Amino acid sequence: MRKARDIVGLPILSLQTGKKVGNVNDLLINQEWQVHGICLRQKNWFTTPQYMRWDNISSCGEDAITVEESNLLTEWDVDTITFLEGKRKVKGLPVVTANGIQLGFVEDVYLEEQLGNKIIGFELSEGFISDVIEGRKWLPLEEPVIQGEDALIVPVHCQDHLKDFIVDKEE
Repeated sequence: MRKARDIVGLPILSLQTGKKVGNVNDLLINQEWQVHGICLRQKNWFTTPQYMRWDNISSCGEDAITVEESNLLTEWDVDTITFLEGKRKVKGLPVVTANGIQLGFVEDVYLEEQLGNKIIGFELSEGFISDVIEGRKWLPLEEPVIQGEDALIVPVHCQDHLKDFIVDKEE
């Protein structure tokens, strides 16, 4: 599994020129819970936010993301679902079951290995104190998940699938 947080901040390098295109600032997420693209860090306040579609990425390694061409940047709509920033960000949203039980707040999302763009689960927190005492929770992504303005709504049975989060010793 790959954390979204591990991708944010990585440099994006062109395989044609070896030149740095930019750094990953955020991830764009579509309604099917797949990463649609990567947002680049803006150079200054007055530049238009740009992104690169996920299918234009050659590789997503531990230290960098590589792309065939560096000229495949597109302006992005700020109303798109994102991981970290914007009006429709996922990080920090409460996850609530359809019967009204809050399972925690989204701290991270997990993707399939290698170049997978499918979100396969959420890392949930119930707050700093609870994280220290009990640890965080892992919630596998189960359809349907509704991304609302103020919460993620998941099916009732998701409460039964919540697991203790095990931290990898490499972290």
